[in-house]
Amino acid sequence: MLKKIFLCICLFTILLNLIGLSQNTNKKSNFEFVGVKKCITCHKSPKQGKQNDIWLNSKHSKAYKNLTSKKGLAKAKKLGIADPASNKKCLSCHAPEFDKKKQWGSKFKIADGVQCESCHGAGSAYKKKKIMQDQKKAIANGLIIPGEKTCLNCHKKNNPEHKG
Repeated sequence: MLKKIFLCICLFTILLNLIGLSQNTNKKSNFEFVGVKKCITCHKSPKQGKQNDIWLNSKHSKAYKNLTSKKGLAKAKKLGIADPASNKKCLSCHAPEFDKKKQWGSKFKIADGVQCESCHGAGSAYKKKKIMQDQKKAIANGLIIPGEKTCLNCHKKNNPEHKG
């Protein structure tokens, strides 16, 4: 089931790239982080594709927790990293935006790992339903439609978890 969903997301991304609506970079902007709790108010229903359930059952939602797992600690030890949960290189992919915790405040939860705004951009300006219903408006207000370049920020060859 998750493979089918992933395939649909990939095909949708390719389509957006073809028609020029995709933004493939994580733009740094003045938009503010709203946090997972705000995103799931709309993105949990069957009508919205149960995106929250998909995320909760994905490796992305568990990315930070994996740093402190037995497997994660063993891998870090092999790489000469004493504490992966505080290592900036590890956190840059396992908890993107970790370095903005003070800026984002209580809405940022490092334990959320790779959460909505890690890939879709800070949601303060596009979170309203009226804006989200118009993709061009949402993009103009900071929504990022992740493409290959967005994913390659973490899924790259020099990543110790890179496969193939």
